[in-house]
Amino acid sequence: MSKRKSAETKDDPPVKKLTNSGHWSQGLYAAVSDTSLHLYSDDEMVVIKDKYPKARYHYLVLPKTKIANLNALTKEHIPLLTRMYERAKIITKDSTVKTFRYGYHAVPSMGLLHLHAISQDFDSPSLKTKKHWNSFTTEYFVDSHRLLDMLSNNGKVDDMTHHSKRLSEDLKCHVCRVSLKNIPTLKAHISKCFKDC
Repeated sequence: MSKRKSAETKDDPPVKKLTNSGHWSQGLYAAVSDTSLHLYSDDEMVVIKDKYPKARYHYLVLPKTKIANLNALTKEHIPLLTRMYERAKIITKDSTVKTFRYGYHAVPSMGLLHLHAISQDFDSPSLKTKKHWNSFTTEYFVDSHRLLDMLSNNGKVDDMTHHSKRLSEDLKCHVCRVSLKNIPTLKAHISKCFKDC
């Protein structure tokens, strides 16, 4: 995400500034502060387009409260996460692609918890590697409802670090589960196999 900082407006509460000298992993904090990137903003959250989308439609819903990752979540976060999911559904409802998934990476590379809303066409030049693909089509991608169930039942999120091994799994179509040898072959297959409803 952009490392640009912009002045905060009166309407937006302050968000923790970038740390580690603006390290790329902290870029989402800058995105929360940069109103030019916002598709939607309220007192609790902002919605932006992913800077390197992995599908035709790929949005990030970011809380304005500092939540580092899934491990920092408690039952008290359920109302916020529910509203983030509801906002993601609203943002995606008029998209030309109708099939979306809404969820979180088990071990995200970016600081600041964020919900992905991603269309299932995976039609994007930014989708280039096995890691990109597997981060959205394996158990590494934790659906929003599953996360909310964990919090509701356990008061915390289960340890997800073991899901990092999912990033190196063989490429498989997310529709028919056939194995494919590389990303170009996968993309060609998806263009025929994915039938949006």
